[in-house]
Amino acid sequence: MRQDRRAPFVAALEHARAAAYPAGEYVGQESFLRAAEIRRLAHRAGIGPGVSVLDLCCGTAGPGRLLVAELGCGYLGLDCSASAVEIARRLAGDLPCRFEQAQIPPVPDTRVDVVLLLETMLAFPDKPTLLAEVVRVLAPGGRFAFTVEEGRPLAPGERARMPDADTVWLVELAELRAMLGAAGLTVTWQEQWSVAHHATATALLASYRADAGTVARHVGATAAAELIAAHELWCDWLGGGRVRKFAVVARKGVDR
Repeated sequence: MRQDRRAPFVAALEHARAAAYPAGEYVGQESFLRAAEIRRLAHRAGIGPGVSVLDLCCGTAGPGRLLVAELGCGYLGLDCSASAVEIARRLAGDLPCRFEQAQIPPVPDTRVDVVLLLETMLAFPDKPTLLAEVVRVLAPGGRFAFTVEEGRPLAPGERARMPDADTVWLVELAELRAMLGAAGLTVTWQEQWSVAHHATATALLASYRADAGTVARHVGATAAAELIAAHELWCDWLGGGRVRKFAVVARKGVDR
């Protein structure tokens, strides 16, 4: 099992992440999303006052805290990392957020209006099982809002070059839409964000390189080098079309 080292990474990368985003676009996210994109996806998913939201793989919950503060939704964030959950609780302060540590799948028994999965669809090799769990906890008419890295699966040589390749499971869009349909979800909105996320990845790469010494002191030289290597690949793949980035909202129909 991979060691839970979220706390030192958060400390190591905070300055570099904050420096990489345009003014007002960094809200503690650990991804290529900008704050404006988080708001846009939330709007398309119908998140607002009185709407219950389950945020899967929430990490330190920068996007979740933004949505609770601005939209007044009910919120539960789940993450497998105990340290991420601890950090999320501390950063939430007095916001009415709840957090739990959970390995996903399965998803704890609940009933919600919206399930969020931001920047982590990539990490699930068995996407049909994940989608079945999402549908199980969504109320009828509930929405699944997520981002996804789209493309053919990694070739052996690509997998050998990618650090933590066991968390990189690309899926082609046609296959994903078929999986969604089989699970009982109908896509109601889809938008490609490849250009924007390539720009964000490029800015983060430059920032991590500039802060490489500080990052290495917190997490070690090997981890710092792997972080930069991974972002070099994402910049190449997003910039060259090897991977495309999409935001999607899918609606649950009749109860299943």
